[in-house]
Amino acid sequence: MSELTPLSEVGEFGLIRRIKDKVVLQHPSTIKGIGDDAAVLEPEEKQLVVTSDMLLEGIHFDLTFCPLKHLGYKAVAVNVSDIAAMNAKPTQITVNIAVGARYTVEAIEELYEGIRLACENYKVDLVGGDTTSSRAGLVISITAIGEVAKGEAAMRSGAKVNDLICITGDIGAAYMGLQVLEREKQAFMADPEMQPQLEKYEYIVGRQLKPEARMDVIYELKEFGIKPTAMIDVSDGLASELMHICSQSGVGATIYRENLPADNQMLEAAMEFNLDPVMCMLNGGEDYELLFTIPLEDYEKIKNLPDVSLIGKITEASEGINLANKHGQAFPLKAQGWTHF
Repeated sequence: MSELTPLSEVGEFGLIRRIKDKVVLQHPSTIKGIGDDAAVLEPEEKQLVVTSDMLLEGIHFDLTFCPLKHLGYKAVAVNVSDIAAMNAKPTQITVNIAVGARYTVEAIEELYEGIRLACENYKVDLVGGDTTSSRAGLVISITAIGEVAKGEAAMRSGAKVNDLICITGDIGAAYMGLQVLEREKQAFMADPEMQPQLEKYEYIVGRQLKPEARMDVIYELKEFGIKPTAMIDVSDGLASELMHICSQSGVGATIYRENLPADNQMLEAAMEFNLDPVMCMLNGGEDYELLFTIPLEDYEKIKNLPDVSLIGKITEASEGINLANKHGQAFPLKAQGWTHF
């Protein structure tokens, strides 16, 4: 095994040079990337969409079971997901990291390899950022910039009564993946000779460690001529995100329990952990699927999209936000997902 390089040996500028050497620019709107006091962007006739997200070691990720390459990829994906939720196309990111002395150059390069792979996959340019030291573990902060045609951005505030409520993919998987990882961590701490048993949980563990932003669906919606009236990504749990849309749109909603999309591996894991799978789907978080509303007249356009489920409808605000079962009984929906403070 080759000897690892302490960060002090290359310094901040040496680290930046090593990162810059692997960056490939893809967008004509990127005039100047890494290497100056600031990046220069020229978006032409589009509107800019900007989002930022911070990940802290011990709060948002655990390096006991989260590989640095996966962490780098996820840090980009969660920001791209916010751009997708605005019905926009991501174009550039900046990356800020604060890192402790225990990290080597090779470790940081592994983190940036994940960032590079995500940039390649989502076709975004890494155009700058900052590096500094930390006494409290690894901190990653990413700002993502996107472009959207005027009038095409999807806000949380645009849902109308009788709109259909849709969601991409399946939900609850990332939450159950985290439960599995936490259990295996506890077993490892009790017996360091123990090998983690993750084979049968590959899908749900992958949803936790390496989520994907649903840009594929954004491109499909454009192709089918569908503009969501409201949209949000599912980072804190479906129930919480639906409440954001309803609050900002001044409407109510009914979603149908039988229509909630679930993966079989998630359902089996929920049973194993004695958890209610519906609770996992409503409140799990970190799925990074897209929750959106569309006009009723777009039903024929969207019904055949393979990875979109119709899960409910927008109602009058006076009707509240409800979960209905197959017998027609409705119960007020409560949000029990991730809270930041």
